[in-house]
Amino acid sequence: KRRRGQELLGRSRRPSAVSSPVAADKAGNEMFMFASEPDRKLVRVQDLTPEKADQLIWLRARVHTSRAKGKQCFLVLRQQQFNVQALVAVGDRASKQMVKFAANITKESIVDVEAAVRKVEQKIESCSQQDVELHVERIFVISQAEARLPLQLEDAVRPDGEGEEVRTEKGGGCRPRLQLLETTTSQAVFRLQSGVCQLFRDTLTKKGFVEIQTPKIISAASEGGANVFTVSYFKTSAYLAQSPQLYKQMCICADFDKVFCVGPVFRAEDSNTHRHLTEFVGLDIEMAFNYHYHEVIESITDTMVQIFKGLRDNFQTEIQTVNKQFPSEPFKFLEPTLRLEYTEGVAMLREAGVEMGDEDDLSTPNEKLLGRLVKEKYDTDFYVLDKYPLAVRPFYTMPDPHNPKYSNSYDMFMRGEEILSGAQRVHDAQLLTERAQHHQIDLEKIKSYIDSFRYGAPPHAGGGIGLERVCMLYLGLHNVRQTSMFPRDPKRLTP
Repeated sequence: KRRRGQELLGRSRRPSAVSSPVAADKAGNEMFMFASEPDRKLVRVQDLTPEKADQLIWLRARVHTSRAKGKQCFLVLRQQQFNVQALVAVGDRASKQMVKFAANITKESIVDVEAAVRKVEQKIESCSQQDVELHVERIFVISQAEARLPLQLEDAVRPDGEGEEVRTEKGGGCRPRLQLLETTTSQAVFRLQSGVCQLFRDTLTKKGFVEIQTPKIISAASEGGANVFTVSYFKTSAYLAQSPQLYKQMCICADFDKVFCVGPVFRAEDSNTHRHLTEFVGLDIEMAFNYHYHEVIESITDTMVQIFKGLRDNFQTEIQTVNKQFPSEPFKFLEPTLRLEYTEGVAMLREAGVEMGDEDDLSTPNEKLLGRLVKEKYDTDFYVLDKYPLAVRPFYTMPDPHNPKYSNSYDMFMRGEEILSGAQRVHDAQLLTERAQHHQIDLEKIKSYIDSFRYGAPPHAGGGIGLERVCMLYLGLHNVRQTSMFPRDPKRLTP
């Protein structure tokens, strides 16, 4: 049932506590307090097409913009990444008071409208629904927004190159962040991000992988490094996991054969760059192989290709929505994926004038330059760099049996930036101990890790992918905070 209260045409600027529309009313405020049988069937904005022309429909949406002109008021009503133009005009179905009421509804308020769908002769370029508009007959405010908003959405959706301070929202704050998430661009970004996770899970499940959940509170640094967050754990200390490394490998040792996990990863790095976060979502893979670690590379690259195909085929609306604000070239990839050896990459850089040694690690500028060189030569935005120098990889990386200066390790790149770092793991406890000692790692701190390989471990390899980076680079965005719903970095801990 609904409790009914006073509802005068366009009179109150604040919603009444328990009011609901009366049949004779055309406009007003209402707040739903109790569940009831629906007396209206709500239509989605994205479904407003010419096929619905001349139908009378109900719609719930936000008031994106409002513009009064004489005896008319033009509203743009927004629902996620879709919007439609609505007209309230004095006539048989609307009075002057109703037009005035509509014009005074604050931006971002949520409204219910009853309206006739009408075809338009000229496309409405400013809206996603370009071929129709709504002629409003009744309008009710469901939830009224405050008149002064912390952030104007017009600022947040300026074309690329404008308003970067607003878009990355460096100042933090709950309401500004919420408003950024309400923009059509953000709605599209995070729906596409959801698609990446779904495609990742579906592809690996079809390949025979098992999804696992791993602890995020651990007793020792995941990768033997110092970039960990320490937390109080009863009478001792613990750490937030830098990766699910130990647990993925333990599952392989326990004969799970192929595993993956999706979950938070924590890195205590004081890196204030466009691509670093202190907490991000890791898409992690680990897999036993039969003869060569390239079996794992092929499995991971095929998974990425299936994700790229799924996004291309099923998320064009989201991609085009983002491109309106942030134009970028369509993401290109090859099938099978291009794989270069590290020495080939170094040779390409040297040919382009870069001075670097055979065993030097790639700097960020050189990564980006190599990405441009690969794109020019092979016409792909996605490729693998294999056989990294052993000196620049973690202690658990398997050395190359044919050349002790190199290793069975690899990185994967999108648009010239790394999105995955992986390797064949050392699965022999004695060799693992020697490699840890070589890196001057306290063996006592990684004892449980080394012990997990003492009872027989198949050869295996894997890697970790950063979800936010994949989305940022696929869409051609400039800052990983644009693909993190509530970003965490050295200067941001809220909302």
